[in-house]
Amino acid sequence: MKAIIPVAGTGARLRPHTYTQPKALLPLAGKTILDFIIDQLSGAGISEFIFIIGYLGEKIEEYVSQAYPSLQCHYVFQAERKGTGQAVALAKDIVGNDEVFIIMGDTICDFDIKEVLNSPTSMIGIQKVGDPRGFGVAEIDENGFVTSLIEKPRIPLSNMALVGLYKIKETDILFRCLSHIYSEDITTEGQYQLTDALHCMINNGAQIKSFKVKHWYDCGRKETLLETNALLLKKYGNNIHSTASINNSIIIPPVSIGADSEITNSIVGPHIAIGANSNLEYSIVRDCIIGSFSTLHEVVLDNSLIGNDASVKGLIRTLNIGDNTEIDFG
Repeated sequence: MKAIIPVAGTGARLRPHTYTQPKALLPLAGKTILDFIIDQLSGAGISEFIFIIGYLGEKIEEYVSQAYPSLQCHYVFQAERKGTGQAVALAKDIVGNDEVFIIMGDTICDFDIKEVLNSPTSMIGIQKVGDPRGFGVAEIDENGFVTSLIEKPRIPLSNMALVGLYKIKETDILFRCLSHIYSEDITTEGQYQLTDALHCMINNGAQIKSFKVKHWYDCGRKETLLETNALLLKKYGNNIHSTASINNSIIIPPVSIGADSEITNSIVGPHIAIGANSNLEYSIVRDCIIGSFSTLHEVVLDNSLIGNDASVKGLIRTLNIGDNTEIDFG
């Protein structure tokens, strides 16, 4: 089985951070979003990955090659971003006749991955949502099999949203259906959607069963990224690197503090993720993500997202600032 991970999006809702970093490489609870995805799949035995890259794709390739040198990886460039269907179709020649597990590059979910991979049928992950109009939506029969799929319906007939997880056995039918929606120009909001190809698969006799995820972590916006950071810190607990230096400071767990970071005369936590080589002095921070090589001096922050190589001095605020930023409120 091969994994397909589309990571070509620009992450517009997480700007300014995604001006300099792909969304999949944003920090989260001491790791990156992509780390959570790769660790979950490789831990279940998948060793061959196909990354559909685009915007800042060279950073994805550089990061994965350094962090996961033992994996067999392919990188396919998506020149025009015309939807998830088009992205997956680009992997056809590499996939061949193998089964695939497709996961969107911002999808972190709790589910029994080995049960899904060992299933005799194709499977898609779902979760009940309050307003499904912004999602792909599945109609499910009494046995859990998908009978219909539609992307962003105006009048949903189900509240079961697709979460971005797809185990596909009949890849020949999948790629035939992807070719069909492209040749017939079947789009939703101008995009060739994987949802429409999956619906075509069902119409061509493929059986796709649904599975419910235990938790679906939202990494789409600053506010929800911070909420996800807090949830994952609670789940995995403290992670303070052995080379981090903590002097005359109070640490309120759960927190993640990266390598060679220095915390002095500060109160840190709860729900703080600090990258490597960062420096905090005379500061109070909670419910924040702070990037690597950043400096905070005499600040009080909460619910803030601070990029890499940022410097903030003399502040009591809530911030959302990108990489390579310097702010002095002194």
